[in-house]
Amino acid sequence: MQIPESWKLALKRRLLAPLLAIVLAASFGAYEIYKPAAATAAVPAPAAPPLPEESVTSLLALDKAMETLAAHVTPAVVNVTVAVRAQAQGNVPDDMPDFFKHFFGDQRHPQIEHGLGSGVIISPNGYIVTNNHVVNNATDIRVTLNDRRVLSAKLVGADPMTDLAVIKVNANDLPSLPWGDSTTLRPGQNVLAFGNPFGFRFTVTRGIVSGLNRSNPYSDDPHKPGQFIQTDAAINPGNSGGPLIDARGQVVGINTFLISQSGSFSGMGFAIPTQIAKPTVDTLIKDGKVQHAYMGVGITDVTPDNAKFFHLNDTTGAVITQVDPDAPGAKAGLKVGDVITEVNGQKVSDAGHLQVLISDQRPGARVNLEIMRDGKQMSVPVTVEEMSAKNAAGSSTSGEEHGKARWGVGLSNVTPEVREELQIPRNVQGAVITNVEPGSPADNSGLSRGVVIEEINRHPVTSVADAQRELSSIPKGQDVMLLVWSNGGSTFLVMHPGETAPSQNGSF
Repeated sequence: MQIPESWKLALKRRLLAPLLAIVLAASFGAYEIYKPAAATAAVPAPAAPPLPEESVTSLLALDKAMETLAAHVTPAVVNVTVAVRAQAQGNVPDDMPDFFKHFFGDQRHPQIEHGLGSGVIISPNGYIVTNNHVVNNATDIRVTLNDRRVLSAKLVGADPMTDLAVIKVNANDLPSLPWGDSTTLRPGQNVLAFGNPFGFRFTVTRGIVSGLNRSNPYSDDPHKPGQFIQTDAAINPGNSGGPLIDARGQVVGINTFLISQSGSFSGMGFAIPTQIAKPTVDTLIKDGKVQHAYMGVGITDVTPDNAKFFHLNDTTGAVITQVDPDAPGAKAGLKVGDVITEVNGQKVSDAGHLQVLISDQRPGARVNLEIMRDGKQMSVPVTVEEMSAKNAAGSSTSGEEHGKARWGVGLSNVTPEVREELQIPRNVQGAVITNVEPGSPADNSGLSRGVVIEEINRHPVTSVADAQRELSSIPKGQDVMLLVWSNGGSTFLVMHPGETAPSQNGSF
């Protein structure tokens, strides 16, 4: 029997429908099996939750306080840009005829150099404090405010001695900051440094007070006051003149320099304390200049090493290392080795403090000093004078060498040739060091060639013979204190005894 075609077609449809259903079911099943695995691989697991606020309340409060402080201070910080006229170094000889200069072009015309620094507004009517080295020799000064206004500024006054300057813009109702009291600072205290490092405007860095009363680093002039605030708040080129701020938003210092082998911040920035900055700024605003009082003596700190040589029970005060001829100190009878302990009834803590106390005096003022001389207390009145340029301000192998092996130093007489070569002042007498043996007591104490020994244990030295006699008389095992001259100034230092060494290079 033959099956009609219509029946065949219906049968195929009946058979295909279940088969298609089975295939589709298998396909969807496989999709459902693999789909969750693929989706799980693409989604990361949830991160750990943040710490609860109650566990870091102090840190959050500190962050909020710092944000508030920075927002308060930043509007009073300015960017200072200057133009300085400098003489270009041309390559056209002076004696070249004008005819040839026409072809070469005389390239010695003045050039304009640009500088960048920072400043802080201290009054709403536009007075701004910065560093003297920021605006020194400037022909044009411009100030950029936090609101991006650029204003022309004029120089009110500058003081190279303290490296401070005051400029002024013609504006009113400016944000300003009050002065704080730097004498209340303590190491470890939080401070913020504001400025424009490397041209990045309105930058704030945070740190602590690392140290106080740091000494004067300027070797060009020992009369410049120290007392610097040391901080680890980052200070970089461009920060000069910006404020160092305490937790209350007060200016406690003016950022001025850093110490770094690379030229960039390495953890040691320094600021001029307000105990120096404020009176200097007030005087600059009033008079346009500062007259610094001058006593005409070199000074150094009393140390645990040298205190016993001055018959002192503590290490406070400032030791006189040099008395300039015809200066106020010389006229008053001050002597090398006197220890100044008080100025007008105020205790002197160290040499830097004495500099500040004397600098605060007006020229012509009578200053009452309390001193210790050979263990005896004395009162000495001194009439200070105004400091002028004239009073503000190598090695030798000639001669017979002598020395002592246990000290490791070779000496020579100060001949006219030596005096001229080392630029030793006429009033400085002694024996000049010609060699220092490595590892010797002289080397360990920092002595070097070209240093002049003026005194040994408070006894004057005028020649090598004097030095030899005094060094030879020191009992074995005892320290010796020297008054030495170098780099334009005198200071006391102590040599500790060492092992006796064979004589080398003429020393003994």
